[in-house]
Amino acid sequence: MNYQNAMLIIDAQYDFCNPKGSLFVQGADQDMKRLQAFITNNATGIDHICVTLDSHPVNDISHPAFWMDKNGNYPAPFTQITLREVKAGEWTPRFFPQEAIKYLEQLESQGEFPHFIWPEHCLIGSQGASLDEHLMDALRVWTRAGKYYQAVTKGTYPLTEHFGIFMAQIPVADRPETQLNQGLLRTLERYKNVYLAGEAKSHCVATSLRQAMRYAPALAEKIVILEDAMSDVTGLGHLGTPIYDEAKKMGIRFSTTQKGLA
Repeated sequence: MNYQNAMLIIDAQYDFCNPKGSLFVQGADQDMKRLQAFITNNATGIDHICVTLDSHPVNDISHPAFWMDKNGNYPAPFTQITLREVKAGEWTPRFFPQEAIKYLEQLESQGEFPHFIWPEHCLIGSQGASLDEHLMDALRVWTRAGKYYQAVTKGTYPLTEHFGIFMAQIPVADRPETQLNQGLLRTLERYKNVYLAGEAKSHCVATSLRQAMRYAPALAEKIVILEDAMSDVTGLGHLGTPIYDEAKKMGIRFSTTQKGLA
């Protein structure tokens, strides 16, 4: 087994990457075509691929049906819900109210991402949760050469947002799936280079990168960010910018799919 080049591909799924997906990231369809070509053109040099799968129940804390206003209406997608608004009765959690309020308290104290309501996306078992077809085609060809890709799910626990692959935004003490994924960190740390791609650049890719920088600096220094294989959620790119700026200061490498393997 070679431990030269690994790939970490974040949430390259139908709902994010297909124009018909419920949370399509503008540009993601072209990102996936470039990523497909990168894997195909460098297949013999890629030793391991990990794909992450955002996976949510319908009544997720970031989905509309979890909340209602004074008139019983659900919030529209891309609504921001604050702790102040909840305490004022402007928004009410329909499920687990104590846990939801505690979550907002912790999230706002963290100061990284506000609580946004997203369209229902990547519902467990749905078409939207499936891998992008271009990526899947590349994985089939790569795997038939005798290799195996790893799939890691995130987001199944409904009471915390789970942008980064390594840990939920707010880990929950008795829910291991929300806590730091030491096994995945150890797997990726074995490789000399770890190519990072996926969707969305502003949220899940950025948070995964930040988690690596915080909790696994030995892994972070091995990361190569494929800038042309990720795109921002429209209008929200500023949320990820400080993370990429920090990565540049740390000396983390930035590249493109056109340049091939290091």
